[in-house]
Amino acid sequence: MSNQDWEEGGPERLFVITRGRDRQQAAATFDLVTLIVARSRPVPTMQPEHAAILRICGSPLSVAEISAYLSLPNSLVIVLLADLLADHKIEARAPIPLATLPDLSLLEAVIHGLQRL
Repeated sequence: MSNQDWEEGGPERLFVITRGRDRQQAAATFDLVTLIVARSRPVPTMQPEHAAILRICGSPLSVAEISAYLSLPNSLVIVLLADLLADHKIEARAPIPLATLPDLSLLEAVIHGLQRL
């Protein structure tokens, strides 16, 4: 293993960051569009990746965005988020669904009614 592999996120580094856990345990809680908001601030004794997540999640970010900002694989970020959720350091929210549009016939009826005024 070269020093460059360790610094660029080689498998050994990722294994150490997650302490050997995989995303199987957290897959039900998070998907790529789950919104994450920090509920606390990082503390000096915290794992650096956990602290980074708390720093960037002052406003809601999706799991995919967190992964991109930290340049870490989604599977690793999900494991880290599960840790923070278990410690009540973050809040996970389902994304806000797009508003459903009313039936087209209803819109046409409203338009015709407004035109008659």
